[in-house]
Amino acid sequence: MRLVVLHTLRCIGFAGAGRVAGATGLSESEVESELIDLAVDGLVTHLSGEFGGWGLTDAGRAADVELITDELDSVGARPAITVAFKGFMELNPELLDLCTARQLRSVDGVTTINDHRDQAYDDRVLNRFADFHQRAAVVLGELAAAQPRFGRYGVRLGEALRRVAAGELAYLADEIGSYHAVWAELHEDLLATLGIPR
Repeated sequence: MRLVVLHTLRCIGFAGAGRVAGATGLSESEVESELIDLAVDGLVTHLSGEFGGWGLTDAGRAADVELITDELDSVGARPAITVAFKGFMELNPELLDLCTARQLRSVDGVTTINDHRDQAYDDRVLNRFADFHQRAAVVLGELAAAQPRFGRYGVRLGEALRRVAAGELAYLADEIGSYHAVWAELHEDLLATLGIPR
């Protein structure tokens, strides 16, 4: 649990215990307890205020690097994660294009904000998201098989699409728990796990 909470903060930045719980699948009370222990050890700090929350200290970032490297190398997962990362990077530009298509569109040759009045256009974008997710599921499965903690991303991305299908369209790209936001966390996680600088 220590590694999961510490590493989640590394990937999402400053956040409240509720957001960390949502990202990890742990209960909020478990996360809160672990955050307090990590704070006692000087690995995380808490800032109050509207934009505050829990975040890593320099010591926490160094500890996460060490723990993630040990986790990766102790089970020999580096080659499989590296291959899956290549698959992720092949998909990444497509997801960014999909998010742009959701938010902007061309009308008479002019790029404009999508006002979502053209249902046929929005339906095409949603269908492309669903197709994208089927292909992304292959990479997500490879990651989870190599390192089980990556399995949470598939759950969260699937949940975002379920919410979209239920009419909560902001869960494509406009909410903290949106498909795009979770995908961005996965990107950060892969870079951190493999020690690749941004």
